[in-house]
Amino acid sequence: MIVGAGFAGYHCARALAKQARGAAEIVLVNPHDYFLYVPLLPEVAAGILEPRRISVSLTGTLPGVRLVLGQAHHVDFDARRVLFTDPEDREGELTYDRLVLTVGSVNKLLPIPGVSEHAHGFRGMPEALYLRDHMTRQVELAGAAADPAERAARTTFVVVGAGYTGTEVAAHGVRYTEQLARRNAGLPDGSRPRWLLLDIAGRVLPELDERLSRTAGRVLRDRGVEVRTGTSVKEATPDGVLLDDGEFVASRSLIWCVGVRPDPLVASMGLPTDQGRLCVDAFLRVPGRPEVFACGDAAAVPDLTRPGRLTPMTAQHAQRQGRIAARNVAASFGQGTERAYEHHDLGFMVDLGGAQAAANPFHIPLSGPLAGAVTRGYHLMAMPGNRTRVAADWLLDAVLPRQGVQLGLVRSWSVPLDTASPEVARVPRDSDGGPA
Repeated sequence: MIVGAGFAGYHCARALAKQARGAAEIVLVNPHDYFLYVPLLPEVAAGILEPRRISVSLTGTLPGVRLVLGQAHHVDFDARRVLFTDPEDREGELTYDRLVLTVGSVNKLLPIPGVSEHAHGFRGMPEALYLRDHMTRQVELAGAAADPAERAARTTFVVVGAGYTGTEVAAHGVRYTEQLARRNAGLPDGSRPRWLLLDIAGRVLPELDERLSRTAGRVLRDRGVEVRTGTSVKEATPDGVLLDDGEFVASRSLIWCVGVRPDPLVASMGLPTDQGRLCVDAFLRVPGRPEVFACGDAAAVPDLTRPGRLTPMTAQHAQRQGRIAARNVAASFGQGTERAYEHHDLGFMVDLGGAQAAANPFHIPLSGPLAGAVTRGYHLMAMPGNRTRVAADWLLDAVLPRQGVQLGLVRSWSVPLDTASPEVARVPRDSDGGPA
């Protein structure tokens, strides 16, 4: 049984199915029926890609794997069973011989007043769809506003966290809102939305190579994004954001991209953790539980390339850990030999929108259109499906204006920042507690 269908879980299931060839039952438990290619999520929020382009069908691409729709909420290791709640709020349980925990991560929270109430994260499809609607709505409301102060507040967007996600959200978001503003007759000619990117670190992309950081910072500033390093939020209110330097920024948009933390299910298991992640050995086994494996963001995997450290919580590591977990599960049944996880990172790609990107494939620094082409080529190769559809959307975006419309399918209360399931939007309940 595999719990979670992120990068680690999906690639574990795929590799196991190929190895088993029908000789074993492989069960995948996940809240929804698709694998989300998260690196392209900012392009959904910016109206470049349609949501289904980066949502790869689990049943369509994992032959030989039985999908069980459900949110796992308890693991009984002694009885070898997993308890879950399905999309219709029915309780269920499944037993296993081998268990692979790949439950992933959720938005990282900080004890800052007002953030949980007024900020929105960026981990799942509902949050991306909400942000696209929200940006569109704010520009349209600004165009109808008579008060210049309200107009300015509605066209001011604050992104907290200048890591991989926050940088891409700001880079794509400023281009999208500027296109909307140019087409809105209610906004003064030449008016531009204001975007702020905040981080307590001294530079954007602090976890990546300094050359990538400089390239990304230059592109953002050229587009008019105010990059505020060494700065964070002191308080969030309905009317704006108070920065820790004392400045109050009037805004209706606080986008929270400060990082991730392991899924709350990890803390409830009663197993040893390191930095909130499940402790595992180099073979991805949970100590004391030889039938249980863990990998991806939820697992504290020792980094054999950097002794004494853990592997970063990235898709690159999660994908490869999933494949090693599959190999070691098969080895535990006597098929093949187990292998320790060891991987030197191959570089990173940061899509900055348009023809711009910052990339260092195999640690060769690239920028500009060449980096943009390499980045898109990498994403097409890394996606397990929908490549033609993604490429078609990119082509259409290059020759046609984007459609700036609100769908209204995801409301603010549907995507709270503090949630154990950012991949699932909340739905209203009727008087009996069921879906309305």
